[in-house]
Amino acid sequence: MAKTIQPVSSWQNGEEKEATQFVLSSSYDNLSTSATFQYQLNEIIPTPTPPPTPLPMYNTLVNGSLSISGQDYLDWDASSDANEWAYTWAATQLNLTIIAD
Repeated sequence: MAKTIQPVSSWQNGEEKEATQFVLSSSYDNLSTSATFQYQLNEIIPTPTPPPTPLPMYNTLVNGSLSISGQDYLDWDASSDANEWAYTWAATQLNLTIIAD
């Protein structure tokens, strides 16, 4: 699952690039008080003709991790849509604006 974000500039190999895709996954959860998420900010590469498999093609510009605990963990656990809550929380932590699924 990925979200479309307002473009974020990143410097890569001497060039300024724009990430427009935000990917988030859970890499650790102690099922009680804390969890860790891994994230990627990706640049979508225009699809050539004929299109390769798999689609879409992307270039990862930024990757990292976020830890959640305390009241944020409890709120995530109580959420009726934990995935959506986690994306919103992570986007806030990273100062990203989600504009589409």
